[in-house]
Amino acid sequence: MSDGDGWVDRIDTAIVEERFLAATGPGGQNVNKVATAVQLRVNVFALGLQPFAYERLKELAGSKMTAGGELLVTARRFRTQEANRQDARERLAELVRAAHVRQAKRVKTRPSRAAKARRVDEKKGRSTVKAGRGKVRID
Repeated sequence: MSDGDGWVDRIDTAIVEERFLAATGPGGQNVNKVATAVQLRVNVFALGLQPFAYERLKELAGSKMTAGGELLVTARRFRTQEANRQDARERLAELVRAAHVRQAKRVKTRPSRAAKARRVDEKKGRSTVKAGRGKVRID
């Protein structure tokens, strides 16, 4: 699976299980009668992701990822099944796309000797200012 823009269209139906649920929220009797919310359940191992992308997907998904390696995406934003289905698939594709973006490695840096000296001087200066704020003692 590549991270191109057409990824949503190429989602294999064999690895994606769709379930339609009764949506919550406003909508009157329509909400109670019609199951318009969509829940996608995807086996992440079947996606064939590279190891770095799999780890990143686990980070991004958070609680949407089950212990069994399944990703749950629930869409209930729209009033129609088809719109929610498309929304869920787009969100799944966006998660996978984001998982393929490699994070830049952090380069360790150390403060220079002059920077350390400036910091110590600033701390000493603040210390003297605060020390001068005490009660005035008459000797």
